[in-house]
Amino acid sequence: MIDRYTRPEMGAVWSQATKYAAWLRVELAVCEAYARRGHIPPDALARITAQARVDPARIDAIEARVRHDVIAFLTNLEEALGADSRYVHVGLTSSDVVDTALALQLQQASDLLLAGLQRLREALGELALKHKDTLAVGRTHGVHAEPTTFGLKAAVWYAEAGRNLERLRRAKETIRVGKISGAVGTFAHVEPDVEAEVCRALGLEPAPISTQVIQRDRHAEYVTTLAILAASLEKIALEIRTLQRTEILEAEEPFAEGQKGSSAMPHKRNPVSSEQVCGLARLVRANALAALENVALWGERDISHSSVERVILPDSTILLDYMLHTMIRILEGLQVFPERLRENFERSHGLIYSQRVLLKLAEKGLPRQRAYEIVQANAMTAWREQRSFQELLAKDPEVGRHLTAGELKECFDPGWYLRNVDAIYRRLGLL
Repeated sequence: MIDRYTRPEMGAVWSQATKYAAWLRVELAVCEAYARRGHIPPDALARITAQARVDPARIDAIEARVRHDVIAFLTNLEEALGADSRYVHVGLTSSDVVDTALALQLQQASDLLLAGLQRLREALGELALKHKDTLAVGRTHGVHAEPTTFGLKAAVWYAEAGRNLERLRRAKETIRVGKISGAVGTFAHVEPDVEAEVCRALGLEPAPISTQVIQRDRHAEYVTTLAILAASLEKIALEIRTLQRTEILEAEEPFAEGQKGSSAMPHKRNPVSSEQVCGLARLVRANALAALENVALWGERDISHSSVERVILPDSTILLDYMLHTMIRILEGLQVFPERLRENFERSHGLIYSQRVLLKLAEKGLPRQRAYEIVQANAMTAWREQRSFQELLAKDPEVGRHLTAGELKECFDPGWYLRNVDAIYRRLGLL
């Protein structure tokens, strides 16, 4: 159940009480705009402002009978306001209230996600700095490639988290719109300046044009942004899972005191939190597809998007909020094993220096393809026979004709590969 992943702050955003409170904010903002134009007597507005309240349980009970949530809301509001209720919801359609209030909820949800994402980026920056010079083997296709550092791995994630912050800020702005334009968006019963004033009072922008609803490409952009964020979290979690494999074991997610890894095998320390993040990312991505399906509606509006959004908007924001804080906990408690990193670094017998040997031979005048053949032949022998790549090259007569022992040795210096690490960190603003 989604409740398992609901943190209190985000859960409150999507409660029935918060939703109905947002609806009431919209209705009252419209009443205030009408009162400023003389359409509602001042004493009536004062009574409305003082007495307007809604009861979520009562609304839900009424909805069970009338089968219309906004009518149930207005009925409950009428019970509180009495005769003054005739001034409420004048010229509006349900989506004027629901879509505008939804924008308010999404702003709240976005603020929580942005705060979590900022904390995640800070944790990644700290990890990148801590291990800036921690030697590691770089892998491409899962195969040893060339020297890198563990910090650079985290720095890549740090940079991506920065891009995700910008994406989410843009998406938050995209859905920061309201509409008070009536049944088909023509302002037949309410003037455009009322919409502008109401939206301004609520901290929103009026949609430049709407039908009965705010157009759902905005919401699709928002949910697909959440899917990208979830994919980035999965990317980090998947790498941690890989690094925690027994055969690699270069890093390990936190394992709390008293935690159990397996009901059958007491020795197990499984990357269950990282696996959870990977699994939940699939749900957020699936919700993005549903949001895209919501873009096309019949005519000026149908109701097919509504039932979908009641699931995907709360679920996607709740899940991503949970994933962010789970990943923050993992990163802040991540165990990195430099000795194991070094052990794995040496596991390929120096093959990771092959490109520098190749380039050095070419620099000395050997045709590149011939240099490639010599280096590759020695590399395959080193791997097959589990022998030192450097020693095999030192014994190769053709290599000896072009490189001195000192020049060959220089090719096997990991520091040469990492001489520009500080420049990368400066680009990221980490130094």
